[in-house]
Amino acid sequence: MKKILVVAPHPDDEVLGCGATMKKMAQSGAEVHVLVVTKGSPKMYTHEKVENVRAEARRAHAILGVSQTRFLDFHAPELDITSNSAISREVASVINELQIDTLFIPHRGDIHHDHSAVFKACLVAARPVGNYFVKTILSYETLSETEWAPPFADDAFIPTMFINVTETFVHKMEAMECFKSQLKAFPNPRSLHTIESLARFRGSTVGVELAESFMHIRSILT
Repeated sequence: MKKILVVAPHPDDEVLGCGATMKKMAQSGAEVHVLVVTKGSPKMYTHEKVENVRAEARRAHAILGVSQTRFLDFHAPELDITSNSAISREVASVINELQIDTLFIPHRGDIHHDHSAVFKACLVAARPVGNYFVKTILSYETLSETEWAPPFADDAFIPTMFINVTETFVHKMEAMECFKSQLKAFPNPRSLHTIESLARFRGSTVGVELAESFMHIRSILT
């Protein structure tokens, strides 16, 4: 049985990036886990707001068949002043405890520095040294973060893997509807209309109705 960990800088990034894929893999018998790295800094977010969005995430994950949701308490949006080694140690601890073989992580070029920090920390946590578990690493795109990156090649999201989610996309939309605090009205990119439009565009590039796309970071075949 595959053991999958989706690492999200903030609640809802994981659903935006690969919610339908999570559902598809759970339906296929995989054990899907989510690790949310941050909570809102108390300088900017009340305890009530933090607990509300975490409750929204739990409801969304139940719809997607997530086995377990874990939350770390690093402050958002302050990962640029947080020890990256501390983040990587926490991620590595979860990977080792659960014996994760497939890792989904945010794109390194996203405009939000929390996303790039989590990307780097995850790569360190999943280094193929010693008795390592992670064999596959994929990077997902996050609407309102990935597409706003600066127009430089190093920051571009260039999908190299597409997953047909035509059958499970309805569950992603249902899960996103749980995030009342995060959803916006179109034309904001975090609108249901835009989320569906992206899936249709990604699907049309590979000849399916709806798809989620990823950058393939590494696979180790044994």
